Amino acid sequence: MSEMWVERHRPRTVADIKGQRAVVDRLKAYAEKRTFPHLLLAGPPGTGKTTAALALTRDVFGESYRMNLLEMNASDERKLESIRTKVKGFAKTAPVPGTTFKVIFLDEADALTPDAQGALRRIMEQNSATCRFILSCNYSSKIIEAIQSRCAVFRFRPLANDQVGEMIRSVATSESINLDEEAAEAIVHISLGDLRKAITALQVAASLSNDVTREMIYETTATAPPEDLHGYLLACKEDGFQPARRRLKSLLDKFGLAGTDMVNQLHRGLGDVAFLDEKQKLAVTEAMAETDFRMVEGGGEALQLDAMTAHLCKLLKQ
Repeated sequence: MSEMWVERHRPRTVADIKGQRAVVDRLKAYAEKRTFPHLLLAGPPGTGKTTAALALTRDVFGESYRMNLLEMNASDERKLESIRTKVKGFAKTAPVPGTTFKVIFLDEADALTPDAQGALRRIMEQNSATCRFILSCNYSSKIIEAIQSRCAVFRFRPLANDQVGEMIRSVATSESINLDEEAAEAIVHISLGDLRKAITALQVAASLSNDVTREMIYETTATAPPEDLHGYLLACKEDGFQPARRRLKSLLDKFGLAGTDMVNQLHRGLGDVAFLDEKQKLAVTEAMAETDFRMVEGGGEALQLDAMTAHLCKLLKQ
C-alpha cells in the first residue's frame, strides 16, 4: 500500500487513455501538433479529466513538462485573491526556452466563485499568446459563459462496464492479485463508471488478501450486495414491519451504511427486483425519494428509515 495504484497505473500519454474515444482522438491531434487552445474538460469524477490534462501536457512538452505547468485545485483556492496572485503571476512569466507557451491547469474549476471566474476570464484574454488554460469541472453549467466561449469543450462520460472490467483485470494481473470473476463484476457494479473508485476498491480489498472475493469487495466499500437489498424489500412485502426492520438494521450494521447510502443503493437496485410490478416500483421510488429528502433536511436517520419501512410494508402488502 506504499503507493496509490491510481497513480501507479495512471496513463502517461494521451494514446494510453482507455475509453472516451471521441475525446482521445481530438486530444491526439493536439498532441501531434504540439499546440492546443484553452480547454474545458467536463464530466463525472474518475472518468479521466485530470489524466487527460496531464497526459496532453506531457505529450506536448516531454518529460520536463512540470517546468512549464502550474497545477492548482480550484476547490482549495477558489477565491479571487488566489486567481490574482498565483495564476496571474505565473501567466506573466516567460515560457521555458524552446517552448512557445505555458499551461495552467485548474482542477475542479466549477468551485471557483463568480468573481474569481470573472478575473480568470480577463487573465485568459490578456495572456492567450503565451499561456494556455486547461479547466476541469464536474458541471460545466457552473462555469460562466464568457469562459466557456473561450474554450474547446470536451465532455467525459462514465466509463462503460466492459472498459472498467478490462482495466481492473489488467491492474490485478500487474499487481499479482487473484481476482475472481464475481469480484471483478462486483467492482464494476459499485464503481458506476468511476475508474478511480474501481481501482481504489481493488487496492483496499487486496490489502487484506491477495485472493480478492466478491464478499470482500462489498464489505470494504460499504456497499450492500443486490441480493441483500432485494431481501429487505421481500421482507417488507411478505414478512411485515418487525422482520423487515430487523433485516434493515442488520444491513446497516454489517456494511456500515449511512441512511442516505441505504436509500440510494435501494433505489439503484430497484430496477432488477423481479417480484415487484411496475406500479409497485413507482410507489417505492416515491417513498424512497421522500425519505431521502427528509434525511438531507435533517430528519433523524433511524426514525426516517423506520418510517420508510412501515410505508413500504403498507404499499407492498396491498
